[in-house]
Amino acid sequence: MTGYGEASAHLGGVQYFLEVRSLNNKYLKVVLRLPDALQSLEAELESKLRERVSRGTVTVSASVSDNSASAAFEVNKKALARYIEQIKEASGGHAQQLDIASLMSLPGVLQPPADAEGRLEATKAALFDLLNKAVAQLTQMREREGKALVADLRSHHEFIAARVVKLKEIAPSVIHEYEKRLRTRIDSLLSEAGVKVDTVDLVREIAAYAERTDIAEELNRLGAHLEQFMELLTSTDSRPLGRTLDFLAQEMLREANTIASKSPDAAISRLAVEIKGAIDRIKEQAANVE
Repeated sequence: MTGYGEASAHLGGVQYFLEVRSLNNKYLKVVLRLPDALQSLEAELESKLRERVSRGTVTVSASVSDNSASAAFEVNKKALARYIEQIKEASGGHAQQLDIASLMSLPGVLQPPADAEGRLEATKAALFDLLNKAVAQLTQMREREGKALVADLRSHHEFIAARVVKLKEIAPSVIHEYEKRLRTRIDSLLSEAGVKVDTVDLVREIAAYAERTDIAEELNRLGAHLEQFMELLTSTDSRPLGRTLDFLAQEMLREANTIASKSPDAAISRLAVEIKGAIDRIKEQAANVE
């Protein structure tokens, strides 16, 4: 599900900011956007995030602005002096105009503050705290979306259940209608010849047709799937339900396809198509359920 959360803090002269965005995805995909100096924290941040989120494309962006004097890099004077000495030697001892910016960019001239490791630990602690706060906001937003999603899934469930009831009402009459048409057709064809069809043969043909077009078993299974579907929607289990709902929707679609293929009746076919449409919408929404 989609969601957004952010958090910030100002600690010891350092400004920290972190935001979390999520988009729909069947699986969990984590994208981290951190400053180069914080790349070493990626694995730990992702691990912390996976403890709280199980589905979606989740993007975490963080920034750190240190305006304190302690953030300044230190100049390695010995290294700088050695570079200048070598430049003079290379120029034959002649005076050269030296560019201080170029000198500072030479390897080893600027070195990180002596307490770089301690600063990194402080940054990690601050970002972990901000991650928890931002994910809490994101979770609240996803929960609100989830309630609307459950209401939508319930409406699809009611739609399908109502059509299953209609199918159960219609299905028995299909056999009776076939028997009437068959008797009428046979009587019409044989009346002029004065021949009567054997009742046993007629019953056998009707029984074979009933066997081919019987959808009672599919309707029973579809009804059972609907019951399980509602149980999942009303479950208080904290485990993710999206993949289970998706699998269940596939099973429901299989039964609807069988119903449509077995019965030649137009009314049954129309109801089966309506059911399949609702199941497709369930499958789309199941991808958003965590």
